[in-house]
Amino acid sequence: MEQGNKTEVSEFLLLGFSEDPELQPLIFGLFLSTYLFTVLGNLLIILASISDSHLHKPMYFFLSNLSFVDICFSSTSIPKMLLNILTKSKAITYTGCITQMCFFMVFIELDNFLLTVMAYDR
Repeated sequence: MEQGNKTEVSEFLLLGFSEDPELQPLIFGLFLSTYLFTVLGNLLIILASISDSHLHKPMYFFLSNLSFVDICFSSTSIPKMLLNILTKSKAITYTGCITQMCFFMVFIELDNFLLTVMAYDR
């Protein structure tokens, strides 16, 4: 007879920032506004470098790619956190957690690669 733990992990519980229900709307508003400013600011950088022909140089090409990676980087975790605050759910599935961590690490590496290329270009 085999001995061992036969349980499987199907989800993780996230602790969050605060258990106080009065602070949840404040936390949600703070993170939503920060996320929207991040996305809109980076979109403005991308649109500015695309629309102006004087900015069609390698440095601005890498800067617009860095802005795109920053949008993707912040979009890996913040929407799930906002959804958890709204639904008052603290669970994330195992596959969701692994997927989120993989995308998070990919975008960290892309960010580091682009910063290295930009430093080399300079």
